Amino acid sequence: MKNNFRILVTSLIFGLMIGISSLSFASSAPNPPGGGHGNSGNSAGGGGAAPIGSGLMIMIGMGAAYGAKKVYSAFKKNEE
Repeated sequence: MKNNFRILVTSLIFGLMIGISSLSFASSAPNPPGGGHGNSGNSAGGGGAAPIGSGLMIMIGMGAAYGAKKVYSAFKKNEE
């Protein structure tokens, strides 16, 4: 039982570390006007700055919760 708890805690800590480190990749700086190419014909055509950070964190959190549930169920079944 103690070993199972250790595996569960280690998995949760690892998941939190991955989630927190992914926050460091987010950039809050706005795009420069004209798509960053000046006034030449190479400007970006709309969009390009869709925020995916919060949705990504929700997906990671849901995956971690699902994985924790599966691990808990496996340990509970193993004890019986």
